[in-house]
Amino acid sequence: MKLKNVFASGWGIIAVGALIGILATLLQKFGNPPNMGICVACFERDIAGALGLHRAEVVQYLRPEIIGFVLGAFLSALLFREFRPRAGSAPIARFVLGVFAMIGALVFLGCPWRAVLRLAGGDLNAILGLAGLTAGIWIGTLFLKGGYNLGRSQSTYPSVGLLMPIIMLGFLVLLFLNPQIPGEPKSGVLFYSLKGPGSQFAPLLISLVAGLLIGFLAQQSRFCTMGALRDLILFRQAHLFGGFAALLIFAFMSNILLGQFHLGFEKQPVAHTMHLWNFAGMALAGLAFALAGGCPGRQLFLSGEGDGDAAVFVLGMIVGAGMSHNFGLASSPAGIGPHGAAAVIVGLVVCLFIGFTMRKKSV
Repeated sequence: MKLKNVFASGWGIIAVGALIGILATLLQKFGNPPNMGICVACFERDIAGALGLHRAEVVQYLRPEIIGFVLGAFLSALLFREFRPRAGSAPIARFVLGVFAMIGALVFLGCPWRAVLRLAGGDLNAILGLAGLTAGIWIGTLFLKGGYNLGRSQSTYPSVGLLMPIIMLGFLVLLFLNPQIPGEPKSGVLFYSLKGPGSQFAPLLISLVAGLLIGFLAQQSRFCTMGALRDLILFRQAHLFGGFAALLIFAFMSNILLGQFHLGFEKQPVAHTMHLWNFAGMALAGLAFALAGGCPGRQLFLSGEGDGDAAVFVLGMIVGAGMSHNFGLASSPAGIGPHGAAAVIVGLVVCLFIGFTMRKKSV
């Protein structure tokens, strides 16, 4: 069996989910924030801060894991001849969905990956987030059943598919050329956190290698947390869900072994206990992921294999992170931001508008 077919198999995707769970907990041990060994939304927010798109001083760091996800997927796609430049499927809708996906995730304080990792670390608030994620994806499946479709992507110039890997390679160059100066909030063109989650990170090379490995294997396995729940709800297929479950189980076991498991609702790292908004924030994110066709990790892997539409969604999430912190939408351990509730409601309305108006037959 070819390598690419191994990781696309049922046991293959379970192995990839298990590897992500183990690496996430190890990255936490090596210095990443607690219960945030890997969080695509949080790390893209940190990248937005490092680039100066927001001025929240506690979440500014150009995370190498995100760079590794895209470049690892790019290398995998090249090696197995799956690099297919394509674009043109409702890019403005995808951008807007990316913005609101990020807003919802930052109200909850985590992407689907982090929701699973938070639960694996003992944070019971994650149960509300995962319930909201499931509810949002379920609403998305109703639109999919009713003919919702963003349109067909078309083959395009190779340069279009190369742009996101080139952007990430440029970020990596910036990171090497502008290393953090101890005690300084800015080095060259990049901003760095001196406290808070942005100041907590594993060594650069360890983070980059972990990201490259995950990107390479996830591209082959089609790992996607949103897809796992969507396929289970819509088709009763558990293929992708095996990876989702493995991520939870192996992260839980790793946390137990590393002494990183702390059960409860209160005093969890980078989390709040406003249950309604934990649920609603992830419901918004889940609906946006379902309408866009992939969770934030999957969108990064797709952008690495040449999908320009996925790249637009990624850029929408990064812009959404800047908006969340500039406009008081993002949550903190103290609770949701002053305008977070209104942003979730507006986001749900916008996503429902996209869902109802971009379908070929009635729901």
